[in-house]
Amino acid sequence: MTKPLTNKVALVTGSSRGIGKQIALTLAARGANVVLTATNADLLDEVAQEITAASSPKPLTIPAELTDEKSIIALVAAVEESFGRLDILVNNAGITHAAQLEDTSAADYDRVMAINARAPFILCRQALPMLKKAPRGFIINIASVVGVKGYPNQSAYTASKHALRGMSAALAEELAETEITVHLLCPGGVDTDMVSNVRPDIPKQKLINPKEIAEIVDYLTTHKGNAIIEEIHIRRKASNPWF
Repeated sequence: MTKPLTNKVALVTGSSRGIGKQIALTLAARGANVVLTATNADLLDEVAQEITAASSPKPLTIPAELTDEKSIIALVAAVEESFGRLDILVNNAGITHAAQLEDTSAADYDRVMAINARAPFILCRQALPMLKKAPRGFIINIASVVGVKGYPNQSAYTASKHALRGMSAALAEELAETEITVHLLCPGGVDTDMVSNVRPDIPKQKLINPKEIAEIVDYLTTHKGNAIIEEIHIRRKASNPWF
């Protein structure tokens, strides 16, 4: 594999497993210096070992709590202190809550919004000064099919992903005259622990492989040309077309 991202720095949230892990592995294989962050330090270390075993640049692991603004600010500051730059920000970390709206507490709603919408907002705000200095900067926000649709028993999760989508669109307008592009990925069911817990009715073999999402991120961050892809809808082969 060629390494077009050599010397670039990528911060991937929720990179201890699932989609985030595969994105981190892929960007590292392309030569990027990857910053891994999640709450579980042991899982982060396992991903870091997997990356170094593949002869990719040794990643930096920084456990962080994305519900805490100070923790997010410290995370971005640590990236700047370690590398002095940031080229790619992947807002992947997310949680869900499965319940009817009438059974969803304000605390449930607040926690989902804090991780899925508020944290990416703060991360983008804190990272923008470094991203603006990059020759070419990328913000890649991982939303969901529920970012453009509404699913029953997922009112809080749906609200959070709609919020992320709206912020992405507004930020793209704000950065239109810069070298930073904002991308939004809206996948359907992906083979992750979160989806397995919420949708146990979907056979595992019919879920999207996290590597397929990572391949899209790979394309976005290495493609050169005048074409800009802003929003990508990714459905399961077994689901209905054109959501």
